[in-house]
Amino acid sequence: MHWRVRGWLVVAALVVGAGCLGYLSTRHTWTSDWSYSQSATLSPASQAVLAQLRDPVTIVGYARPGNDLRARIAGFIQRYRRFKPDLTLRFVDPERDPAATRAAGITVNGELVVHYHGKVRYLRRISERSLTNALASLVRGGIRIVAFVAGSGERAAAGSQPADLGTFVRQLEQSGVRALPLDFARVHSVPAGTNLVVLASPRAPLPAGAVRALVAYVRDGGNLLWLAEPDAGPLGLEPLADALGIRKLPGVLVDGRGSALGLSDPRVVAAGHYPPHAITRGFAMTTLFPRVAALARTAMGSWQVAPILRSSAKSWTERQAIDDRHPSTIRYDAGSGETRGPLAFGLALTRLSPDPRHRQQRVAVIGDGDFLSNAGLGRAGNRAFGKRLFNWLLGDDALIGVPTHKASAAPLQLTQAGLNAFTVAFLVILPGLLACFGLALAWRRRRR
Repeated sequence: MHWRVRGWLVVAALVVGAGCLGYLSTRHTWTSDWSYSQSATLSPASQAVLAQLRDPVTIVGYARPGNDLRARIAGFIQRYRRFKPDLTLRFVDPERDPAATRAAGITVNGELVVHYHGKVRYLRRISERSLTNALASLVRGGIRIVAFVAGSGERAAAGSQPADLGTFVRQLEQSGVRALPLDFARVHSVPAGTNLVVLASPRAPLPAGAVRALVAYVRDGGNLLWLAEPDAGPLGLEPLADALGIRKLPGVLVDGRGSALGLSDPRVVAAGHYPPHAITRGFAMTTLFPRVAALARTAMGSWQVAPILRSSAKSWTERQAIDDRHPSTIRYDAGSGETRGPLAFGLALTRLSPDPRHRQQRVAVIGDGDFLSNAGLGRAGNRAFGKRLFNWLLGDDALIGVPTHKASAAPLQLTQAGLNAFTVAFLVILPGLLACFGLALAWRRRRR
């Protein structure tokens, strides 16, 4: 009798415990992601963007009921709602309410419309990257116009060649940036409404009118990114450099610190520690710059100048020709006018903007453009640093610390032989082992 009561008490405790767990599961949610690179969990980049959205967000899904599309959309949005509870989702049936569907400009079943502060973004492709980019563009508050100077051999903003910037610019455009060419053979000044002008590594001298237009743009309060190169010849940009109070040191910056990272070419400058600045705050990724020009100030002026990229004490400006087959044979030669490091090769300039519509004018000069090129963008932290740089120049300080998206899950690639091995293992060997284990257990029990 004592053992029977004890058994019933154990059963009652189990029932009560299960009931408590069931009640708690309705009040609290716990998830665990075992996927490759945590690809089923909202990325830190998405979480950081959501943290910048101070007010409620409404998402309207135009999807027909009766299939699993609505359920998949709701499950996808729920990942965002766990970090932003005031993000709401509602559905509209395009067949029952065609007038509202046409008024919203919906053409695809399952299309999402994101509303925030009276602004909208449309999503035809449901993915974390597309929704997070849409939210980031809403954080900006509007489209940012970035004009890329063209016509003198600059890196093309829409180009696909290794030296062009097409890959990086397309990623910027997904988060509320619009890139436009700026050819001074067609226009005489920077168009009004331009948020940033990019002068990306010109290879030919700029016309005098183009230089005057750039100087006037900076004088009037415009933001500028100048990507310089060490081996560029005379480009006629001295008036622009004088307006900024900087100059490019002669020679190619070489740095022996890269040997610790396995870099055999000292012309590839690796940056892993950064001077304190809003662009570099909290940034701990290594960036690689293949061909670098060192920079220096020439005048104080009205600019506040801060280095954002600096070489190590093992660096100097090499002024002699470097043998590509044996680049590590170079030596520092003070007699030839070479300058020993540490040397700045990235400068951030700020001052009170002469334009009353803006509080601060921002300019950045980087002694290399390869780090943002199609060929160099995927190396180390180049993409992340580039996004930080552009967000700062555009005045979107809230987005500077937003990390880049992590890589998507790597697909499992199997040969036919590997597929056959998996088939035999899971359909023949594993069931056979389980059957043998069961037979052995039954035989052992019968012997007892």
